[in-house]
Amino acid sequence: MKIFIPATSANLGPGFDALGLALSLYNSVTITPSSIASIAIKGEGAGRAKLKTNNPFVSIFHEVYTQMTQKRENFRFEFQNNIPLSRGLGSSSAVIVGAIASAFHLAGVRVEKEAVLNRALEYESHPDNITPAVYGGFTVSVVKNGRVCTQKKALPQTLKAVLVIPDRPMSTAKSRTQLPKHYAMKECVNNLSHAAFLTAAFFNDRWDLLRLGAVDKMHEERRMQQLPELFAVRSLALETGALMSTLSGSGSTFFNLVYQEDAQRVEDVLKKHFPDYFVGTFGFDNEGFRIENS
Repeated sequence: MKIFIPATSANLGPGFDALGLALSLYNSVTITPSSIASIAIKGEGAGRAKLKTNNPFVSIFHEVYTQMTQKRENFRFEFQNNIPLSRGLGSSSAVIVGAIASAFHLAGVRVEKEAVLNRALEYESHPDNITPAVYGGFTVSVVKNGRVCTQKKALPQTLKAVLVIPDRPMSTAKSRTQLPKHYAMKECVNNLSHAAFLTAAFFNDRWDLLRLGAVDKMHEERRMQQLPELFAVRSLALETGALMSTLSGSGSTFFNLVYQEDAQRVEDVLKKHFPDYFVGTFGFDNEGFRIENS
């Protein structure tokens, strides 16, 4: 079998741990029954020896597969990793979702997306990245009694994402330690109102209102202080025509949503001003993970 899992961008400004969307940038994994267990990695992480001896995808896969089949079998895993590691593009969620869905499939269990998502919640307690990795599109999620409830909006081809990916990673766990344990009432009200407004704008195709909705007061600027150039990225993207410009997850990537006709201009301007960073344009994924029999 072969599975494709999309990259994701979460939070989207005020939607802390709740909002996310899927991008047309994918990791793929080919899994084949084998007499000897083995791992091959191309792309991101190819040079990390640890990923061949202690691979989280393989660990989660075997845990779920063994629970379902009561068997411990050998497989060859061939990874093509295109999602940058520790850059706020959901690489960890792609691992979790991909491993669980693959285990379901090879165990002969029907791969139902709701079941995959709720199993993924056992490994990732925040649904903002795992949900779009499962369903694709723009998603807003809440967790109730240990289960994810979500609403999805498919995104049109007339919109694109221009990503600015710095050469420095940001650890989600580390960045969370920089956030306050208590917030002022005005910060909470700001995020409640703006996240609700931003969600309504997505669902009503009011792309012109995204900038107004994408204002965060809880996490974004605190995290951006680790890499102050990101303030300039945001300002320049908005000046050049981005509909919204937000820190992707916990960073360090910056996510810029643009009209398709503006994408090349925004990309060119950002490339010119940030030559040391990767800048690229991507579409949106509306399907989530998909499995092919190989």
